[in-house]
Amino acid sequence: MSFPAESLAAPEPLCEGWEESLIVKSKAAIALTLSLLAGASVHAEKISLVGGTVINPADGKVLPNATVVIDGDKIERVAIGKQDAASLGKQIDCVGKFILPGYIDTHVHFFQSGDLFTRPDGTDLNSVRPYKDEVAWVKGHVNDVFARYLRSGITSVVDVGGPFWNFEVRKTANATAKAPRVAVAGPLISSVSREKLDLGDPPIVKIDTPDQAREFVRKLAEQKPDLVKIWYIVDKDHPVESFRPIVRATIEESHAHKIRVAVHATELETARAAVEEGADVLVHSVTDNPVDDAFVKLLKDRHTILCPTLVVFERYGRTFSHQLNLTPEEKAWGNPEVIATLDVTKIPQEKLPERIKNALAKPDEALDRIKKTYEVALPNLKKLEDAGVTIAAGTDAGNIGTIHGPALFREFQLMKEAGLTPMQILQCATGNAAKLFGGDTGAHIGKVEKGYFADLVILNSNPLDDIAHASDIDMVIKNGVVYPADSILH
Repeated sequence: MSFPAESLAAPEPLCEGWEESLIVKSKAAIALTLSLLAGASVHAEKISLVGGTVINPADGKVLPNATVVIDGDKIERVAIGKQDAASLGKQIDCVGKFILPGYIDTHVHFFQSGDLFTRPDGTDLNSVRPYKDEVAWVKGHVNDVFARYLRSGITSVVDVGGPFWNFEVRKTANATAKAPRVAVAGPLISSVSREKLDLGDPPIVKIDTPDQAREFVRKLAEQKPDLVKIWYIVDKDHPVESFRPIVRATIEESHAHKIRVAVHATELETARAAVEEGADVLVHSVTDNPVDDAFVKLLKDRHTILCPTLVVFERYGRTFSHQLNLTPEEKAWGNPEVIATLDVTKIPQEKLPERIKNALAKPDEALDRIKKTYEVALPNLKKLEDAGVTIAAGTDAGNIGTIHGPALFREFQLMKEAGLTPMQILQCATGNAAKLFGGDTGAHIGKVEKGYFADLVILNSNPLDDIAHASDIDMVIKNGVVYPADSILH
């Protein structure tokens, strides 16, 4: 597939002594180099953030009156107190500001827009907007989604499942300056089929035997996925044990290819089975029962990472019952076309699916179901956090009503309601999230430290006083390029 022309790669920084190299080049090459120089000027100079307070959630350290020196795409050093101005390059005054690692959303889906039409397997609105038109719109707005993540201070994301064109999204992000770093999984290996999502490159693939699972993992491995994703769906027709041999085969084959496995498992016994079989990541909270001590110990002993995705649990029910609670950040930075579709009262009555009609008829029931989910999920999160399980922040953005980019700030609110401190929440969205991102990139994001990528968010107010301040963004730095926050979406 192709993406818009503005996806083309940002120029690499020019090396020292480039003037001399120009002399020996042809006129055509000179023109090319000069055009690159125009785009690369932000890279070419050393910059320093001077006088701000550096917050490093990974280790809980706070450095007042700090200077962060950035050379190219990396952090050269972090120092406290007055520095030799000659070594700082271009200085950016950050007095009174707070410098953090860029946020990381570890659970997104680029194949979904967040609008009302993006999951016809859940609520079929093909009669209003054909799903093929929805997918075309999604593919045409990839760059817009990238920018909305950056505006939200999110400099890296993990897409935990989508069609094979997901790998093109990663490739495009890698070649686009105004984009987060992207880790991806391919199609979800599932216990159930979702024919309504299959337009020839399905995001969810039903696997019936362990051999099929191994074969599919080998096919995925050719694309070098950052993760393999299992959609471990359990219902009366699909008990936990029936799919377990496929989970085992998927994990064994993935690990043989040095690929980690993320598992969707929202029931306690499903999650327990997944971790016992070797899952590296659980991509949702357990929502059916309180987690027990044996489960907590299992996650700790296996070093399993858990991503709670609290926000997504409320957004389907709230959208369908016309009680959507978008935050100010979502209203300001979410895609307005997506948000406009979420008013279900604008859909002609005769075209409303039963699921939405029922939700509109009984709005209190929708809220009651959400409340019951959080009565389990929030204490579970607190227990896991207190026990030292690695929690990585993620939203499941792209699902109906869960907005790409700023949904993370609603996730923060819900994590606060669970009893996590601002520092713990920020740790989940930086240092811990970098572990879930994984690979060499994951080892160089999530901290404000020498040798790490210069992916930073600069805030006007202290998020340790109130996690709501995490969205009070002054600037975002991605790969050493400085973006005034208000310029990103314009």
